[in-house]
Amino acid sequence: MPVVIVEMWKGRTDEQKEELIKGITEAFERIGVPAEALNIIIHDVPKANWGLHGKQASKL
Repeated sequence: MPVVIVEMWKGRTDEQKEELIKGITEAFERIGVPAEALNIIIHDVPKANWGLHGKQASKL
């Protein structure tokens, strides 16, 4: 049972997340993993909690 964890900045709509889940599922189905066996977890991370290039992402 594969688990895909997506870490991304907070701010995507539920519709965008649904589209992302659909795309990931389709990619796994192409390599023989049935949708029923796949788990996808999305972590919405506030930019203030994300460091990028030595800075807080909210300040970039």
